[in-house]
Amino acid sequence: MNPGSIKPLAECNVGESGTVRAMDMDAGPRQRLLEMGLLIGSRIDVVRFAPLGDPIEIKVRGYFLSLRKFDAAKIQVEVL
Repeated sequence: MNPGSIKPLAECNVGESGTVRAMDMDAGPRQRLLEMGLLIGSRIDVVRFAPLGDPIEIKVRGYFLSLRKFDAAKIQVEVL
C-alpha cells in the first residue's frame, strides 16, 4: 500500500509499519488499549499473525501486543 494511505490495522501485512490515526470502538476496549500505550500517534509494526490469522501481534512502544482481528479492524493506521 502507498505510504500515507489509511487502512484498518487488520488489513496490514506482516512487516508493515504505521501510525495510529483513529480508534473506532466502545469506551471499554478503547480505554484498555490506551492504558497499554496504544495511543493516537503511536507508531506500530505488524510482527505476525497467528496460524489461523487471529490474533495479530504488533510492536508498540518497545513491547509486543496481541490484538483480536475484531479489535484491530477498528483501529485506523496511516501506513509509513
